[in-house]
Amino acid sequence: ASQKHEFKVEMECEKCSATVAKALGKLEDTKFEIDQPNNLVWIESDKDVKVLEDALRKTGKSFTYNGTK
Repeated sequence: ASQKHEFKVEMECEKCSATVAKALGKLEDTKFEIDQPNNLVWIESDKDVKVLEDALRKTGKSFTYNGTK
């Protein structure tokens, strides 16, 4: 079952959010929504949080896991 996870990700510009979108787009069966002005990313996935964190880590952006929503 997929869960919706919320992350606060440091995204200062559109290019930053595009980098995050590209990284998350590589994950199979994963939907995501990015709110760049508020630095929030919601990821709907049945993958383990560690997998999602690894994908975000590859962007080089600092982030915080806010939990499931």
